[in-house]
Amino acid sequence: MTSLPDLKAVNDRYRMFVSFTDAEECDGEFVFSAKDNLTTRDFPSTAGSRILEGYRPPFDATPVARMREAGGFLAGKTNMDEFGFGTFSANSAFGIPLNPYDRERSCGGSSGGAACAAAVLEDHVALGVSTGGSIVCPASFCGVYGIAPTYGRVSRYGLIDYANSLDKVGILSAKAGDLAKYLPAISGKDPKDPTSCAQPGEIGTPKKVGSVAVPSEAVQGLSKGVMESFERALESLRSMGIDVETVDMPVLRYAMPAYYVLATSEASTNLARFCGMRYGQQDGDLTLGFDDYFTSFRSKYFGDEAKRRILLGTFTRMVGYADRYYSKALRVRASVISEYKKVYSRFDAVATPTMPFVSPRFDEIAGMSALDVYKADFLTIPPNLTGMPHLSVPCGYSDGMPVGLMLTADHWREDLLLGTALEWEKGFDMRKPEVMA
Repeated sequence: MTSLPDLKAVNDRYRMFVSFTDAEECDGEFVFSAKDNLTTRDFPSTAGSRILEGYRPPFDATPVARMREAGGFLAGKTNMDEFGFGTFSANSAFGIPLNPYDRERSCGGSSGGAACAAAVLEDHVALGVSTGGSIVCPASFCGVYGIAPTYGRVSRYGLIDYANSLDKVGILSAKAGDLAKYLPAISGKDPKDPTSCAQPGEIGTPKKVGSVAVPSEAVQGLSKGVMESFERALESLRSMGIDVETVDMPVLRYAMPAYYVLATSEASTNLARFCGMRYGQQDGDLTLGFDDYFTSFRSKYFGDEAKRRILLGTFTRMVGYADRYYSKALRVRASVISEYKKVYSRFDAVATPTMPFVSPRFDEIAGMSALDVYKADFLTIPPNLTGMPHLSVPCGYSDGMPVGLMLTADHWREDLLLGTALEWEKGFDMRKPEVMA
């Protein structure tokens, strides 16, 4: 039996869990958590939204089931932005997780609770979900390792989707070795998710990249501290025997608008099911007509950001606008993939900072417009838009806050990312946060 920490005391301080076990010991080989948009049979699954409060699925999501099969004990469900809509986990209906390095700052999003748990709890493995950067962003802000695999590498069965063509289930941990150990455990074909059945095979033996390309567009608009940490990280890569060269990838500037058109279009379709009849809360006024009932119900239970993305996504799919926005965004996605493929003909990976700044304070976030928040993801969106595997490793600290280095590899080349993370961990002096219950 393995003793568990006092999760209630720790959670009272950092708010990383939405729900968690009250057991004091577990009989698993390791302890893990799952983001709250992954269904679990023994915990509620709310996806950070009031509209699903109290929902208890009768089954485990495939990644959760496979972690259990690997010997894992599920400790709880981690906090997140509502349905994954956010960069700072500030849009959760169940409180905001607090950064373990500075509780006045964000954990990142939307897998903020997962990254916080990975940083705070000893030997903890967290399942996260990425749509536009929701694994690597919080990994960077909380100073841990995080990998988002190739789209389709891990089954999405049991995932409460944000955007079906973009969502990926991955892993966060304070140890690179955990990524290499448990990503293969949750990967593989699943007949319940056809998108997982196209992969070429198992993840190969981890090996270090030999060369990386640094897009000139990725070093614009960075904070001074992030730029300095990134430059030192590139020198560290060179000292590891990795060739580092700067390249131009001009099409990357179009990835962000294309992503938000595609992601919100899919999100508005996915969230249409939450109307107060079959899914979610069902306490609306049944004397109302259909339109009035749906409107009153969704207005009550959806948060502001969910409403904003539903409206945007519905607009981009309307007759007369789909060709102008949605179809054009699909063409941009194809162009971004083509640009990456050209780079991979010469290099093993693409290197950028993970985020353009360190974790902001909550008062700074409150002063940001929705557009400012969207722009914060300009580095993490391109690999997510293309469905390519990407990894964030802690690479430095600015004013005491972690900075992340992101590596993106070609489709199905997680072996290169995992091998590089293992090598990086040997030479990087990680500073763990001072955790207090």
